[in-house]
Amino acid sequence: MEIFKEFNSETVKILKNGGIGVIPTDTIYGIVGSALSRKTVARIYKLRKRNPRKPVIVLIASMLDLKKFGIKLNRGDRRILDELWPAPVSVILRLSDGKEKAKRFEYLHRGKNAVAFRLPRRKNLLRFLKNTGPLAAPSANLEGMPPAKTVKEARRYFGNKIDFYVNGGKLKSKPSALVSLKRGKVSIVRKGAGNFK
Repeated sequence: MEIFKEFNSETVKILKNGGIGVIPTDTIYGIVGSALSRKTVARIYKLRKRNPRKPVIVLIASMLDLKKFGIKLNRGDRRILDELWPAPVSVILRLSDGKEKAKRFEYLHRGKNAVAFRLPRRKNLLRFLKNTGPLAAPSANLEGMPPAKTVKEARRYFGNKIDFYVNGGKLKSKPSALVSLKRGKVSIVRKGAGNFK
């Protein structure tokens, strides 16, 4: 287990090899791992003691990443996402590319056939995501406990069970707002940071 002061090639390598870390996101600290690895996501759920029925939020570097999850956007939905992102707003999108994709990503959507994605504004985080690929990123805490505001608090939760920590100081933001995008309409699921306070 290592503590880094910033995102670097070593943290990218660990995540690409199936590892998990705690990082400062654009809102709060998240426990992250490759969203494209069933095994990695399962490890995050186990460590976090996360409710197995709850899907996770996935951080992406661009809207092109959505195609990896079988999401097809019509022109109207794309326009709405262009207005919403980049921002600390997580958007629930349905997996629209048939049953095969829905089954393949069940470890993310947990039977809901929809996943929440977020395209952050922070430039260093975006650069990191371009190198790592999409990351599953629930908040860095045990289920039902307060989200960690510092690496010290995150270490109290997870200790040496995490492969690395990136220390971004004390984060005071609220968790991201959570909205649903369906048939061209945006519905607020959870108020939070961003434009949905």
